[in-house]
Amino acid sequence: MSSRVDILPARPEDADALACIAFAAKRYWGYPESWIQHWRDSLTITPEFVRNNGVYVAVSGGEPCAFYALTSAGGELELEHLWVLPGWIGSGVGRLLFEHAMREAARRGASAVAIEADPNAEGFYLRMGARRVGENVYEIEGRKRKLPLLTVEISKPAER
Repeated sequence: MSSRVDILPARPEDADALACIAFAAKRYWGYPESWIQHWRDSLTITPEFVRNNGVYVAVSGGEPCAFYALTSAGGELELEHLWVLPGWIGSGVGRLLFEHAMREAARRGASAVAIEADPNAEGFYLRMGARRVGENVYEIEGRKRKLPLLTVEISKPAER
């Protein structure tokens, strides 16, 4: 694995590769395949999604290894996706993407970014400075599943 990672704006034609990353990353946590299929729509990245949102991809050796998406709903920015290929988990690329996303959010004038996290990713986001503000509860195959709701305060550049 090459250590140089570039973060680039994703292109609509990257959508399939990004979806593959999302599915691989979700499977990394050992969820039943029936759950993965249940989440198919939310894990599938379309060219339209890439075109209409702030999607950035981490590329190493010409290959995408991770990506994130900032979406806007009701004036609030949400980190809707941040997925890292399993072979890259622990490499620091997630931190690079997260920091890039927060700089992008600041550039877009956000005061905070909301995250509905996979429970397995909550620790990562807390280490990155996110704060837990609640949870959403869903049911899947008769089991309750609690997803942490987090927020990251965006520090504004000091006025000169």
